[in-house]
Amino acid sequence: MTTVRVGDLVGTLDHRGPFAVLWVHGFGSHRGGEKAEAVRAECDRRGWTFAAFDFRGHGESPGEMVDLTASRLIEDLEEVWAHLRTFGVTRLGLVGSSMGGFASAWLARRHPESVVGCVFVAPAFHFLDRRWNSVTDAERDEWRRTGRRSFRNGWVSCQLGYGLIAERERFTLRELADGWHHPTLIFHGCADDVVPDQDSLEFVRRVPPGDVELRLLGDGDHRLTSYKDRIAAGVGELFARLAGAL
Repeated sequence: MTTVRVGDLVGTLDHRGPFAVLWVHGFGSHRGGEKAEAVRAECDRRGWTFAAFDFRGHGESPGEMVDLTASRLIEDLEEVWAHLRTFGVTRLGLVGSSMGGFASAWLARRHPESVVGCVFVAPAFHFLDRRWNSVTDAERDEWRRTGRRSFRNGWVSCQLGYGLIAERERFTLRELADGWHHPTLIFHGCADDVVPDQDSLEFVRRVPPGDVELRLLGDGDHRLTSYKDRIAAGVGELFARLAGAL
């Protein structure tokens, strides 16, 4: 694996050919970790290009979490996709975890001709709405007035800017699902207390009939680390099945 820098983004790239699997990490996370490594190993076994980058404000990429917006997430992925094309990559398979599922899904909607399929791991399709709906009216007023709000969970403590919330009507699950046609495999734990499995169920029910599969994991939590090998195998199976389109 080679460490590369694309603008402000730091990532790793293992170039093998014109089809690439792009790992897209979650909120407060980074491009590494056990699930990413399992997917990388699967790509290595099959001879596919593998790439993973840290969003701005995450991992080794510079930036502030307070500047996080949905638009900026997609801009980061667009920059990575443009960089991969300079290596001769022409088709892309997206694997997005949590917030990365949200961001990669919107990237797929923008590039239907290039994205062959998607694998989502506990995708946070309601990423923006959940942040907004988790606070009181008074807290919303303060967030709007000050432009920032403190956030803390089991993995990260940061300031979130109001710009993140200001875009929520532009990135709804209803609009995302409308016209969705990408072959898709979703893994979601029934014991997920961060992003409920109902989000994935809602997505599957809203998308037009097609090649979309949801695998619910009864004891799975949000991170699904214990299922990393099953997830990696699913990535390999889906994209190998789509090999005719590569």
